Amino acid sequence: MAKGLQGFSWTMLLLLCAIQELGSWAMHTAVEGPGLGQPGDPALLAGGRVKRGWVWNQFFVVEEYTGTEPLYVGKIHSDSDEGDGSIKYTISGEGAGTIFLIDEITGDIHATERLDREQKTFYTLRAQARDRQTDQLLEPESEFIIKVQDINDSEPRFLEGPYIGSVAELSPIGTSVMQVMASDADDPTYGSSARVVYSVLEGEQHFTVDSKTGVIRTAVADLDRETQDRYEVVIRATDMAGQLGGLSGSTTVTIVVTDVNDNPPRFPQKMYQFSIVETAPVGTAIGRVKAEDSDVGENTDMTYQVKDEEGVEMFKVTTDSNTQEAVITVQKPLDYESKKVHTVVVEALNKFVDPRFVDLGTFRDQTIVRVSVLDVDEPPEFRPPSNLMEVQEDAHVGSVVGVVTALDPDTANHPVRYAIDRSTDAERIFDIDAKTGAIVTGKVLDRETAGWHNITVLAMEADNHSQVSRASLRIRILDVNDNPPELATPYEAAVCEDAKPGQLIQTISVVDRDEPQSGHRFYFTLAPEANNHHFSLLDIQDNTAAVHTQRVGFNRQEQDVFLLPILVVDSGPPALSSTGTLTIRVCGCDSTGAIQSCNSTAYVVSATLSPGALIALLVCVLILVVLVLLILTLKRHHKSHLTSEDDEDMRDNVIKYNDEGGGEQDTEAYDMSALRSLYDFSEIKGGDGGGAPGEGGPGRNPASELHALPQWVQSPDLDFSVFRDYICRKVEQADEDLSVPPYDSFQTYAFEGSDSPVPSLSSINTWSSGSEQDFSYLGGWGPRFRQLAALYAGRRGEEDSEES
Repeated sequence: MAKGLQGFSWTMLLLLCAIQELGSWAMHTAVEGPGLGQPGDPALLAGGRVKRGWVWNQFFVVEEYTGTEPLYVGKIHSDSDEGDGSIKYTISGEGAGTIFLIDEITGDIHATERLDREQKTFYTLRAQARDRQTDQLLEPESEFIIKVQDINDSEPRFLEGPYIGSVAELSPIGTSVMQVMASDADDPTYGSSARVVYSVLEGEQHFTVDSKTGVIRTAVADLDRETQDRYEVVIRATDMAGQLGGLSGSTTVTIVVTDVNDNPPRFPQKMYQFSIVETAPVGTAIGRVKAEDSDVGENTDMTYQVKDEEGVEMFKVTTDSNTQEAVITVQKPLDYESKKVHTVVVEALNKFVDPRFVDLGTFRDQTIVRVSVLDVDEPPEFRPPSNLMEVQEDAHVGSVVGVVTALDPDTANHPVRYAIDRSTDAERIFDIDAKTGAIVTGKVLDRETAGWHNITVLAMEADNHSQVSRASLRIRILDVNDNPPELATPYEAAVCEDAKPGQLIQTISVVDRDEPQSGHRFYFTLAPEANNHHFSLLDIQDNTAAVHTQRVGFNRQEQDVFLLPILVVDSGPPALSSTGTLTIRVCGCDSTGAIQSCNSTAYVVSATLSPGALIALLVCVLILVVLVLLILTLKRHHKSHLTSEDDEDMRDNVIKYNDEGGGEQDTEAYDMSALRSLYDFSEIKGGDGGGAPGEGGPGRNPASELHALPQWVQSPDLDFSVFRDYICRKVEQADEDLSVPPYDSFQTYAFEGSDSPVPSLSSINTWSSGSEQDFSYLGGWGPRFRQLAALYAGRRGEEDSEES
C-alpha cells in the first residue's frame, strides 16, 4: 500500500511540474515612469528617462521532490536583456545559493534540495540584474516568493485522546455522546489533503459518527446498562475526504452507559410503519402508537413527544386522554418526490413518577415511527417561476415573446401540454405552443392602448387534463416611437393693438403618447406655409416654445385673427412630426395692457381675489340681505298692528253692548250719544218740542229725555241705510279675516229694524197716559224677563187704580 501511495504522489508531482513548465513563472512588464527603481540611482537613468523594471509573480515548488535532477522553479528576465550574455542574474535571500540556484545568463531558477511544506511554507528571495562588465544594476532589486506546494504526506491524528464519554441507557436514536476531532498537518487551503472525514471501525452496531463534525451518536434506542455498561468504539479519521489514496488515523473511544430507572414505559415495538398519501392536509392523523407500562392506576398515564428535529418539523404527536395513545398527525405538507420515508422518534413519559426515583428523572421510552409517503398524481409545476416577459410593440404577429416551462413532479414524468386561459386574454392577443410553451403574439400590439397584459398560462398532463397548474404571467409592451407629438391644447392667444415687438404672447407645450427611455425631446419651428412676418417662434430647449410679436402695433379693422401653424418634431427614432395651429386674436387693451374687447367678443378679465376678500364680500352681501328682510318684517308687523288696533276698537265698542242691562231703570250703562251724534235727529227734536203736553208724565220734560237717552220712534222719514251698510261691511271683514275669533253675540241697541211685528220693549214712551199695551206676555220669555214683566205688571196696576 505504501508503494501505491508513493506512486500516486509521484504522479501528482509530475503533473504539477508539467503545469509549471508550461506556465510563465517569470512575468515581466515594461512600465514607463518613476517608482520602480530607487530615486537618484545613476544606474537607472539614461538620457533623462527612468529605465523599465520588472514585476514578479509568485513561484511554486512541489514538496517532497525525490528526482535526481534539480527541480525547475521558474525564470527571471529583464527587458534590457538582448540575449548576448551581457547581463548577469543573481538572487539572494532564504535558501539562495543552497536550496535555490540561478543560471546567471538565462535567469533559470532550480531547487536542489527536497522541501517539506510542514516545516516551511514559503521562501522570500530578491533578484538582481547587473551588467556583467561594470557590475552595475540594470534593474531595481525586486523581491519575490517561492511557495512550497503541498502534497498529501501527513495522516490525520487525534491529539486530545484518550476519549471517554457517557450516555444514559435507553437514550433515543441519534443521541449525541461526544465529539472527537482529528487534525491534519497538510495545507487546508490546497486540495483535499487536509479534508478529514470520520467513520466507525468497531461498534457501529450501537453508535454512529457524523462524517463531518465527528459527533458520536447512538444508533439504537435499547442501550441497557444492566446488560452492558461500557462500549469500546474505534473511530477512524481519513483525509482526502475519504477518497482512495487518502491517509487515515484512528482512536479508541470509551463510552460508559449510565444508569436510569429500570421500569420506564415500554413500547411493544421499537419501530412502527405507517403510510399516508402526499396530498394529506395538515392535521391528518397518520396512526397511533402506545407504550405499555407494568404499573397500574395513574402511573400508566402517558405523555408523548417527538424527539428528533426532522420529526418535530414535519409531524406532531398528541396524547389521547381516554386510550393513552400517541396520535401522530401531519404538521407540514408532505412531498413524495422530495422524501419518500420519514423517520420519527416518539418518546413516552409517565406523568406521575414514584418519589423514590425523582432524582433519576422521569420514566420514558422511545420508539421509531417510519412514515412512508405514497405517491399521488400531481399537476405539473412551472420552473422557473419567473412571471415577467417583455416584447416590442412593433413586433410582428407570430413573434416569440418568451417560453414557459413546466415539469411533471411525479416519478412517471408525463409530458406536459400548455394553454392560455382565455378568460384572461379574451381578445386572443397572445397564443402559446401547446408542446413547447412558447408564447407568441396573436395580434398587433399597441403600447399606448395597453402597456401591460396579464395572462394566465395553464400546464396540464398530456393524458390527464384534470391535472392542471396555473401561472400568472405579466407581459410588458416596450415602447416604439409611433406617435407624433401634438400641441397640448388648441391654443388661443390675444395680442393688444398697441403691442410692441418682442412681447411674449403665448408659451407652447406639446404631448406625446410615446414614452422613450431617454425621455422626450421636442423641436419647434414655424411651418413653411406660415408665410408670417408678424410673429416669431423661439424654442426654449425645455420642450416648450414661446411666441413673440415681430412688429409694432396691429389693426383690428385690417385683420383681427392670425392663424400661426407650428411644426413640432420629436427625437425619434424615427423622428415624427405634426403641425398645430395657434389662433391669435387682435384685441383692444387699456393703458395697463388689460384686454377690453376682441371685436364683438368682450374679454372679461377677472382679477384674482384672495380667499379672505371673497369671504368679506360674501359677509357683506349676507348682511345686506338680513337688513332688507328685517326692514320688510318690521314694516309688515307695524301694518298688521295698526289694522288689529282698529279692529279691536270697533270690537270693544260692540262687545260693550253684549250685556243685558238693568232694565228701564238703568240709564247709565252706556252713553248712546256716541251713536246719536252720527245722525241728525234735529227733526225729531223739533217734533218733540212741539208735542202736546199731555203726552208726558207729570213733571217730565220729553225734550230733555230725548237728549239724555235715545229712543226708538217709528218715523218714515229716518234713513238707517248708513247703519246697515256699516254693519254689513264689518261683518264681511270679520268673515274674511280668519285670524280673529267669532263674535256670536254681535248686537246693537241702535234700532230694532223696520216693520218689527213686536212693539218696542223700551219704556221711553210709557209716560204717555194713553198707552194700553199689555206686558203680561213677558212672563213667558224666561227667567231673565220675569223681573221686567213684574215691573210692567205693577206699573199697569197703579195706572188702573189711578184712573179708577
